[in-house]
Amino acid sequence: MTLRPAFAAWLLGTSVAAAAAQSAPAPMPAAPPAPAAAPCPSGLPEGTRCLNGQDYLGAWYWIAVPKDWRPETGTLVMHAHGGPALGEPTLARSTGDLQRWSVMVRAGHAWAGSSFRQGGVEVLAAAEDTERLRQLTLAAIGQPRRTVLHGQSWGASVAARMAERYVTPDIDPRRTTPGPLPYDAVLLTSGVLAGAPRSYDLRIDLRVVYQSLCQNHPAPDEDAYPLWMGLPPQARLTRQELARRVDACLGVQRKAAERSPAQQQRLDTLIRVVRLPAPEILPHLNWATWHFQDITLRKLKGRNVFGNEGVVYAGSPDDAVLNRDVPRYRADPAALADLARDTDPTGRLLLPTLTLHGIDDQTAFVELESHFRDTVTEAGAADRLVQVYTADHEHSYTSDAHYVSAVDALLDWVDKANKPDATSLAQRCRALPAQWQPASGCRIRVDYQPAPLDSRVPPRRRTPTGAAPAPIRQP
Repeated sequence: MTLRPAFAAWLLGTSVAAAAAQSAPAPMPAAPPAPAAAPCPSGLPEGTRCLNGQDYLGAWYWIAVPKDWRPETGTLVMHAHGGPALGEPTLARSTGDLQRWSVMVRAGHAWAGSSFRQGGVEVLAAAEDTERLRQLTLAAIGQPRRTVLHGQSWGASVAARMAERYVTPDIDPRRTTPGPLPYDAVLLTSGVLAGAPRSYDLRIDLRVVYQSLCQNHPAPDEDAYPLWMGLPPQARLTRQELARRVDACLGVQRKAAERSPAQQQRLDTLIRVVRLPAPEILPHLNWATWHFQDITLRKLKGRNVFGNEGVVYAGSPDDAVLNRDVPRYRADPAALADLARDTDPTGRLLLPTLTLHGIDDQTAFVELESHFRDTVTEAGAADRLVQVYTADHEHSYTSDAHYVSAVDALLDWVDKANKPDATSLAQRCRALPAQWQPASGCRIRVDYQPAPLDSRVPPRRRTPTGAAPAPIRQP
């Protein structure tokens, strides 16, 4: 693939731009503005007290406190949201999170969630934003008896990285730091928990196999670029145009009877090779386009972390031809190490941690949990991890009953050293009052364990990187 001169010049200039950006002095932070009282978004219980604001680094947030909540007896749930979103942070992002997770407030817990200060893949920065909001929240509502850190989807990686840094006395009685503990337990739901490169391996496979079949992303009359880049900086492709191209090639927006034989064959091939159902192909291509662009161009200044060396693709009418012709890319080991330091959980959990994951989740597939389990076990922290699986395909939300019972179980683990497992969590879920318990509210599969990650995404040659823990800077 030949790169146009303008694009090659851009690649050479990124290191100069990066050095200039690093040499610019950082602005001195001002005192964070106090949260302001605000009408609660719709869907919150009557009597809830709500506050919102924007902190001095630009992160928007909401705080919600149930009626009659008292800090000396109450629990605060700190929320790290999924995504990551691209673009500037907005209050609407945090508003949507509060409405989706209103179950925490309805269960009697205070809740606080940040939009994060920036869009894009910045795990440790999002962790700092969450901790900064916790301090703002405590100043506004008081020190709660317990604080549970909840990470959803990509936010689970944010929470997992935070959970490596805080320790409770029951885990280490030698802890002598004065004052209350910042967090007591961690809940990770639908988590992207294998680190960014491994979690996105499926998406580089999707990009290269899709391009081999369809040849329209990029199109023949567009500037060529390596697919690991997502899009070059000058590209003007829109999501609507990408959806049009995908449908033209695969017919994914049409009924099967309306697809041409060629469209159906290409779609069937892509489904078999990449192991994604038809409705998930466009969403994952979007991530493999704009999220790849954010990671490689903005975060890594033009370096590649998405490789497919050694991958053997299978499921096409002629696998030998596919493996011969599909584009191949080698990840930059130094870039991999830099990204891992930000995004990859080390497994050194220091807090009681419970994960919940839908077995048929096609956004963050359940085999990612196997990688996380192995990472935690290798780090010697398996006794601080409980993983539970539900008969769900939804990624963004499963059921009120699952989340209520999970938080209750974590609090019992902290308060009574009563470590849960899948069986006890299922029993707790089924015993909840009727308000949490629709007929299908508890779908925990006590006998399920996910297969290894390599069984879902083909293994590839990759230079080991390891993620050294980095401190979370305090405001």
